[in-house]
Amino acid sequence: MDIYKITVFDPKGELLFEDSFEAKEDDEAKQIGEKKLEEQGYIEHTHRVVSPRGKLVLFHS
Repeated sequence: MDIYKITVFDPKGELLFEDSFEAKEDDEAKQIGEKKLEEQGYIEHTHRVVSPRGKLVLFHS
């Protein structure tokens, strides 16, 4: 399992939310990340999910 990181920003670039979670692969991380963003109410904010290798798994601006 790898540890992925979610970050959410406001329009000025200020950090609104940050979290880490484990996933077996990038596709699973994308699904988990989307679910966490929806639960926290940040799905429409600028966000990203990044793998431990620096790969951008999910991005919304």
